[in-house]
Amino acid sequence: MGSSNEHILEIRNLVKDFPGVRAVNDVSFNIKKNTVHCLVGENGAGKSTLIKILTGAYQRTEGTILLRGEEYSARNPKEARDNGIATLFQELNVVDQLTVEENLTLGLEDTKFGFIRSSTKIKRMVETLKDIEPSIHPKHRVSRLSVAKKQIVEIAKAAASEAEIIIMDEPTASLSEKEINRLFTIIRELRKKNVTVIYISHRLDEIMELGDMVTVMRDGKHIATKPVSEVKDRSELIHMMIGKTVFEEYVPRETSSMEPLLTAKGISNSKLKDLSFHVNKGEIIGFYGLVGSGKTELASALYGIDRYSGEFVFKGKPLKGGPSDAIASGIALVPEERRTQGIFPNLTIRMNIPVMNMKHITKRNIIRDHLDRKTAKEYITKLNIVTDTTEKELSKLSGGNQQKVVFSKCLFADSDLLILDEPTRGVDVGAKSEIYSIVRHLSEQGTSIIVFSSELQEILYSCDRIYLLFDGVLKAEIKNGPDVDTAKIIHIATGGM
Repeated sequence: MGSSNEHILEIRNLVKDFPGVRAVNDVSFNIKKNTVHCLVGENGAGKSTLIKILTGAYQRTEGTILLRGEEYSARNPKEARDNGIATLFQELNVVDQLTVEENLTLGLEDTKFGFIRSSTKIKRMVETLKDIEPSIHPKHRVSRLSVAKKQIVEIAKAAASEAEIIIMDEPTASLSEKEINRLFTIIRELRKKNVTVIYISHRLDEIMELGDMVTVMRDGKHIATKPVSEVKDRSELIHMMIGKTVFEEYVPRETSSMEPLLTAKGISNSKLKDLSFHVNKGEIIGFYGLVGSGKTELASALYGIDRYSGEFVFKGKPLKGGPSDAIASGIALVPEERRTQGIFPNLTIRMNIPVMNMKHITKRNIIRDHLDRKTAKEYITKLNIVTDTTEKELSKLSGGNQQKVVFSKCLFADSDLLILDEPTRGVDVGAKSEIYSIVRHLSEQGTSIIVFSSELQEILYSCDRIYLLFDGVLKAEIKNGPDVDTAKIIHIATGGM
């Protein structure tokens, strides 16, 4: 595996199992000191799980990690930080209500009776920030800063705490071109100061510009680690990312109608840029894009959660906006965050399924027990939900079975259009297959379905037509079929022209 003198991290035969799925499968590679080491792969490739093991958020199932040549195992993120590993997540860990200075020292307080004693620590933090970005004043409230500047506060905190490894997860997803260039300058400066950066991005041009080394993962496995200078072009990376994966076959089919159910005209907001498209009755439409492409924002706009300009025309009438209008019009959403947005985890299956269509199980506003029980039993059978009773709390079901309950809610609402945002995220292979079958069956019965997904395999298997999104712009429309060009799709979705 090479000498640990030049390697800050050595990952050997790493395995991480979750129920029904091996997310990291016998992964081995090294990370050299003072490099920008890029990590790429499609969604579900195992990148995030690997990073969570390094940061102590997950515990490995098997394997060894050497940090500076010695065995390393962090039981939680604090232990990782104490060992010199800091992480910059997409969701920034800054507290808007506090000042920049207070954010810098948050969690690092050397206190006596609740007061910070170590003024040298504060001084070092402030000096580091000044060094990186002089325009940020330590006494300013963080809420006044842009996303890019909030990110710089986190980088300064990591650098000042003498982190030797900084992990950056999709750091440019919300940044402008100018801010991205500034971030790259900062990353190059960090490398000069003996900091190793592990950089995760779907934007392959960034990898080619910024990276010293690149590791490609696919389906939980390590595919290759090589110097970026030896990668011919982005198409070589794309080939390694998708490989010769045999997709479950899409079966071409005639949709029952070419009559549009939904038409979108010039949909724009802070993320979306003038999107126009249509969905026919009984059609399965896919929106494919990677992190920051605008998929979730489009789903939220269509469901009336996010504001927008432009117009959605549904069944011949403009949507007024707001989820209650969407539901009343016959639109249902299976959200990306099912635990926080899609279910009531502490309520039973029986109490969850009818919530979008209570009038069907009530009389004079009183719930008729036999009807909600009958409804729950019907959907438990129809969607093969694994449970021994309708009275089981949703928090006690597996991810796949929770997702089937969310589907049941939407089906019971008797919707004409079903919006699925990352419908199989965190779901095991068996449940995925069942969910795809449910989707196909619904469309055959005349329901129109929009799938928003960053898993290409899911889109290619399920959808009749595919719209490609990148950075809030609709880049292409592709008709699915046996000769669809997967490399071209990835090329467009990662920012290629």
